[in-house]
Amino acid sequence: MAKLEYFYGVHSVESLLELEPERVLNLFTLKGRDDQRLKNILALAEPFGISVQQASRDKLEKMAGQPFHQGVVAAVRPHPTLNEQDLDALLKNNPKALLLALDQVTDPHNLGACIRTAAAMGAEAVIVPRDRSASLTPTARKIAAGGAEKVKFIQVTNLARSLATIKDEFNVRVVGTMLDEKAMPIHEFDFTGTGICVVMGAEDTGLRPITQSQCDQTVYIPMNGNLQSLNVSVATGMALYEACRQRNGQ
Repeated sequence: MAKLEYFYGVHSVESLLELEPERVLNLFTLKGRDDQRLKNILALAEPFGISVQQASRDKLEKMAGQPFHQGVVAAVRPHPTLNEQDLDALLKNNPKALLLALDQVTDPHNLGACIRTAAAMGAEAVIVPRDRSASLTPTARKIAAGGAEKVKFIQVTNLARSLATIKDEFNVRVVGTMLDEKAMPIHEFDFTGTGICVVMGAEDTGLRPITQSQCDQTVYIPMNGNLQSLNVSVATGMALYEACRQRNGQ
């Protein structure tokens, strides 16, 4: 049997029980906790006969891997890892999808925040390279606050090659966020009409040259003063909001 995954945090566990309850094997709750948020979680679990066990704070911390578990942890069947074939299938079904690609974003907190924003803005998937990138750890899931269950998380062997494939085979336009001589203000780019993949780079290095080479257009977020960059999750939120605003005709 594959190694179990552990989801923790109220939002993450609630979202899992609402969307994929069949994956939950056991719920562990903090001994002595009896508030309304926990009652809501137990009510979601009850129709599926999910075992609920009370546990000490130390046991929950051990399962979650850190102390900020909010008093609830779910033991879960692992989800199959999605890859290039799943990305192709997604675009065959919805060639005008909005996608987010993260180029070597290694902080799980930033990954989780980006996934949360992607879910809120209607993105279909978050694409990351398999190596030198944060994976969907319990920490990333908690920060995503339920978004990880609403957006496909796709790991690809070679990000630049995957971007080239979705451009050539599905007419997806790839938009890189960086400030270079060809970059335009993000609100001047037309995000409508086709599939779009917004590509965000790591805070310290930005987009790698090989990733830049696959961008149909680069854009930047106009800022006041001398500030040159934003946290990647903040910048992702602003970029996806603009894409969502245009695509929804607002």
